[in-house]
Amino acid sequence: MTVSAFELELPVLDVVGMEHDEALEAASAAREQHWLARSPLGFAITRYRDAVAVLRDRRFHSALSQIPRMAGIDVGDYFANRRPSILSMEGDEHARLRRLVAPAFTPMSADRLRPVMRAVVTELVDAVVPAGRCDLVADVCEPYPIPIICELLGAPKEDWRRFSAWATDIFKIFNQDLEHDLPAIARASDELGAYVRAMIDERRSSPADDLLSDLIAVEEAGDRLDTDEMAMLAEAVLMAGTDTTRNQLACSMALLASHPDQWELLRARPELAPRAVEETMRYLGAVRGTVRFASEDITYRDVTFPAGTLVSVALAAANRDPEVVDDPDTFDLTRERSNTHLTFGSGIHHCLGAALARSELAEALTVLAERMPELAFDGPVTWKPSSFGIWGPASLPLRFG
Repeated sequence: MTVSAFELELPVLDVVGMEHDEALEAASAAREQHWLARSPLGFAITRYRDAVAVLRDRRFHSALSQIPRMAGIDVGDYFANRRPSILSMEGDEHARLRRLVAPAFTPMSADRLRPVMRAVVTELVDAVVPAGRCDLVADVCEPYPIPIICELLGAPKEDWRRFSAWATDIFKIFNQDLEHDLPAIARASDELGAYVRAMIDERRSSPADDLLSDLIAVEEAGDRLDTDEMAMLAEAVLMAGTDTTRNQLACSMALLASHPDQWELLRARPELAPRAVEETMRYLGAVRGTVRFASEDITYRDVTFPAGTLVSVALAAANRDPEVVDDPDTFDLTRERSNTHLTFGSGIHHCLGAALARSELAEALTVLAERMPELAFDGPVTWKPSSFGIWGPASLPLRFG
């Protein structure tokens, strides 16, 4: 016998305005009562196995396309006249694009950029080591991913500041203030699109060893990407590969600075860097949740979600589910199978650039651990507002030997 989700007596989970630890405690309390909770948007899922099930159920669609509706504003022709992003696509078209571009985002492809990653982070660290202190967010995390994305796309290194500004503005779409941010988002998106289209035109006649040339060359059974699709994918790479990496590196370093024993372990055993990436993402992920909506009436575990129902998946809470993770509230770089975390998502919207992000974070943590002994906080950490979709420290003052 099935029942509508709206007819259930459920715990209420409203974490708006809560600090991270407080929000985790609230999610844990809700999880103990039921696998489902009511939330300001609709419903929330906090248990790991249910989170995976919903993320892998193709009837639950990404709510990225619903952001204007959730914000309650009319965005006019901006979204109506734009090709949907691969980040919000569904169905056959989404599957087609993932299939065509997947070979460009393998671990082997990411590994080719490791020398660039190490060179970029080493240069940034070189600039702060003499002083023995820094604001890691401003000095390292913010500038780190952009030169790598430029290298990936084949853009000149001197244009990294333009890409950084575009990424910052485009990512405002997640900050729950679309009414004020839309002009900046639209302007940055249009400028990036024009820039990338010019690069594509150049690569068609002069291929290079970069992502755009790879995308131009992609062909499967006569199917190719058109210019608009490649421009959209380049924007998606910038969106998915910039602010996420910046914030995750800052989250990881804030966590390691608060656990000196784990920092010293990483310094002594740099081969633990890949595990450090997974464990810090599990314990303190920059992407703490994602939202899906029911594309049709969906019944799961005898509960029916009517078409249009919004379901929040609490990734941070699922990553601490004691039914799946032993001693989940303990931070341990030697933990086995830390890579089962959901910070990269799951299902058809699992982060396409996960291998690239893992490589970037591992290279950065390796260099930082090598160059920053006796790591400690040099003042209070300032965190971004909890409303930010991609979250982390706004300022991370550190000192070191």
